[in-house]
Amino acid sequence: MFDSEGWKPAVWREQLSNISTMRQQRDAPVDTMGCDVISDVTAAPEVYRYQVLVSLMLSSQTKDQVTSAAMARLRQHGCNIDNILATSNTKLGELIYPVGFWKRKVEYIKRTSEVLQSQYKGDIPDTVHQLCELPGVGPKMAYLVMKCAWNRTEGIGVDTHVHRISNRLGWVRKPTKHPEETRKALEDWLPRSYWPDINHLLVGFGQQTCLPVRPRCENCLNVSICPAAQTSRNGTKKQ
Repeated sequence: MFDSEGWKPAVWREQLSNISTMRQQRDAPVDTMGCDVISDVTAAPEVYRYQVLVSLMLSSQTKDQVTSAAMARLRQHGCNIDNILATSNTKLGELIYPVGFWKRKVEYIKRTSEVLQSQYKGDIPDTVHQLCELPGVGPKMAYLVMKCAWNRTEGIGVDTHVHRISNRLGWVRKPTKHPEETRKALEDWLPRSYWPDINHLLVGFGQQTCLPVRPRCENCLNVSICPAAQTSRNGTKKQ
């Protein structure tokens, strides 16, 4: 929970404002190929929610461009529970290849679809706990599904971008090693009103400016107030 009297990063509001300014164009891959964009908003609500879930399952360890192309093939094939269950594993693999760990994801999608049909009347669960019980779904994915599919913010979805940037900016009280650890650290201090948009904002920032390797600090408005940028200037490698 947010502790109004507890620790907070000293200049987080300025850092976040700068990131918002840099993200004004909304032209990062996540803006045009995010899970909410590549799912069919004209489909029945339960089908749209299913597609959001599938797109997030595909997105793990996969670039947005590859996920978007795979979802386009799935939608053309017919991306609903009944049709996916009627599709052979071989065909499903052909449709989603070359997403990361595609063979494993074929199994996850099939098993998840079976659970949704038998236990949730062809819809997806509406709690983080139930979503995390589905094959291949972890906390990061579950929080994003809740936000994008159910329009409910239950927590912060922390992927590798959010994890990396939070550590570089000093948004965690002490360095974190795993995204779930970062999520808990962020939720301890970040006001809840910022939770709905923080993933989308930071993911795009991570795709365009705060890159995993060779971040474009020279183009970043936070260069003078970013601990990692200052460390880099002193000759130490960024996290």
